[in-house]
Amino acid sequence: MSHKSGFVNILGNPNAGKSTLMNAAIGEKLSIITAKAQTTRHRIMGIANGDDYQIVYSDTPGIVNPHYKLHESMMGFVHSALKDADVFLLVTDIGEDFKNQDILDKVKESCIPTIIVINKIDLSDQETVEQKIQYWRDKFESAEIIPVSALLKFNIEKVIDSILVKLPDSPPYFPKDELSDKTMRFFASEIIREKIFENYQKEIPYACEVVVESYKEEVHIDKISATIFVERESQKGIVIGHKGSALKKVGTESRIDIEDFVQKKVFLELHVKVNKDWRNNDTFLKRFGYDI
Repeated sequence: MSHKSGFVNILGNPNAGKSTLMNAAIGEKLSIITAKAQTTRHRIMGIANGDDYQIVYSDTPGIVNPHYKLHESMMGFVHSALKDADVFLLVTDIGEDFKNQDILDKVKESCIPTIIVINKIDLSDQETVEQKIQYWRDKFESAEIIPVSALLKFNIEKVIDSILVKLPDSPPYFPKDELSDKTMRFFASEIIREKIFENYQKEIPYACEVVVESYKEEVHIDKISATIFVERESQKGIVIGHKGSALKKVGTESRIDIEDFVQKKVFLELHVKVNKDWRNNDTFLKRFGYDI
């Protein structure tokens, strides 16, 4: 029996729902999801295995015009995803147009099989969906076009079936029991960052970065110490909140989700520190796991 394996790289605008799509396709929550744009900052691989296939999904940051060195690094992850794909998933929101013509041209020029996923059709009507399908047929003739609702998991199986047809015959790239290329430290920091996005408004989520300083696995409990970095003293006060109430809420919500992820008890300790202008600082961006 032949075995199919390959890299399926997911590209799209910040609000297109790429992370929701990958999580739905894998059946696990690997990429954090919030209502705010630019939640994803790294390239995250999620691995789906069957008896005769392995699909390595790669969720990339949303395509943005860089304003900080952080954004430049995020776009670096996007450009790296253009180089090693066996299949592209180009994810677009039913209510938007794909705005970055340069990325679109590079996907076309690659001649790599491409599926255009029109997401969030649950927020639209049939006529609009048909119009959007025709729009993409005219814009990208060689691509397959599939309308989906990643949130409701509608048509996700159709996307997976289409991917499997396009994958090359190959042995698996990763052990069959692996779910991602990322460590538990990474996922713990991402869960904490997700709670920051959910609990704070305006600039605060974008000015924060989370670093797991220590992660100790014991038989019955994982002990985690993490630092939330902000850019200004005023932001530190907001993150901590009155008598520590805001930080305590983030810690509690993070601990619950991390426990659900690792399936054991977790002790989580959070600290907040000021690191001025970390989004433009090469040294700290490297420490935070970004390529410069």
